[in-house]
Amino acid sequence: MSDAGPPVLDKEIHHPTRLTVAAFLSSCAEAEFGAVRDYCGVTDSVLSKTVTALEKAGYVSVRKGYFGKRPRTWVALTLTGRKALAGHLAALEALAGAARRAGAEVPGTGGTDGDGT
Repeated sequence: MSDAGPPVLDKEIHHPTRLTVAAFLSSCAEAEFGAVRDYCGVTDSVLSKTVTALEKAGYVSVRKGYFGKRPRTWVALTLTGRKALAGHLAALEALAGAARRAGAEVPGTGGTDGDGT
């Protein structure tokens, strides 16, 4: 890896469900709780805990209101959350790229070093 040390993964986003929620929300201004739950394929309870953790980190904001007479919850990725997601994804790509380069350089791995070893 570089002299700057290994890429830093964001511990608040690293969990797969949190990463999925942040990635989903990155494509919209906000999303209704049920839409996020359905996309992520988790239960209300799991999504609620995930959103609470991301909200405590400052990565999402939660808005409650009504659609007609039915209560609804909307979730949005904050600017801080968008920056954290971008940084986390960049760190993952750097990590994967460094591993690919290292694997290609190791003799006997079938890498692309050109000598067939």
